[in-house]
Amino acid sequence: MGSCKHGEVTQTTSGRLRTAQAEDGAQLLRLWALLFDENGTTPEEPWKGHAREWFTRYVDDADQARFPVIEADGELVATAIGTLEIGVPNPQCVRGRTVRLANVITLPEHRGQGLGTMLVLDVVAWARSIAADRVDLSATPTGQRIYEKVGFTVTSAPRMKLVL
Repeated sequence: MGSCKHGEVTQTTSGRLRTAQAEDGAQLLRLWALLFDENGTTPEEPWKGHAREWFTRYVDDADQARFPVIEADGELVATAIGTLEIGVPNPQCVRGRTVRLANVITLPEHRGQGLGTMLVLDVVAWARSIAADRVDLSATPTGQRIYEKVGFTVTSAPRMKLVL
């Protein structure tokens, strides 16, 4: 399945794949909260305000970010995010353009229907359309099989972070 352009919709048996719109912000925030709290009931926290602002800034910037969603019966049931990162060109990234795939989430009752794979393929198609060199992600053990199925490989580079 290819990428749907902003505003285009692709119907599936489990819902419809489309690009997120500004009015989807509240539903996306509920989905993103599930990444950190299994039942999605975390109270208002500072990150949520920052996430709202970030989504509002990038939702319509198809050169910098991609927000595919799956909608079923008027509700967003799955989403993913692709963001463009610009770095120094190098042998593994000749144009210095990497897409970061993140926040791939499907509501538990909609899992096992291929929605995550559809979202990943949509972000990969978008990455190709903007001339990115590669797509990077951090996978949970549960999600790793989806990524491997579409061609991602585990690298030897350790992931590290510094929380500020």
